Amino acid sequence: MNKIAPCLWFDGKAEEAAHFYMSIFKGAKIVSIMRHGEAGPGPKGSVLAVTFELDGQRFIALNGGPHFTFTPAISLFVTCETQEEVDAFWERLSAGGEPGQCGWLKDKYGVSWQVVPSILGEMLQDTDAGKANGVMEALMKMGKLDIGKLRHAYGQA
Repeated sequence: MNKIAPCLWFDGKAEEAAHFYMSIFKGAKIVSIMRHGEAGPGPKGSVLAVTFELDGQRFIALNGGPHFTFTPAISLFVTCETQEEVDAFWERLSAGGEPGQCGWLKDKYGVSWQVVPSILGEMLQDTDAGKANGVMEALMKMGKLDIGKLRHAYGQA
């Protein structure tokens, strides 16, 4: 078990969001569902929190109410090996949400995600500043990331 698990604050949609994320990631599972009891702030039996796993990473989805909302200051980073993987995660996570720039998107619950090919970090850290800058320039013009265009900008066309 991971020692640290992100807790995502929802306004009544924790269980719905957990099931949405589980439909996108392979090997996902519900670990537990905590319900309100007699003395809780919510109706008895309603969902307080859902603990779930995506790709081995544990998350807690909390029905905390309308007091707080998500911002892009915290995002979930999805590393992809192929363009097909980038396309699939981008399409499914952005459904009902908002596509952003440079591989960022906001899902229909307001959670920010970055869908990024694994080769991007290597390209951006290349000791050849011209190659790295070319990739950064190409990246800044993209919403969903395109591995072919990034490779072309890197000189691997």
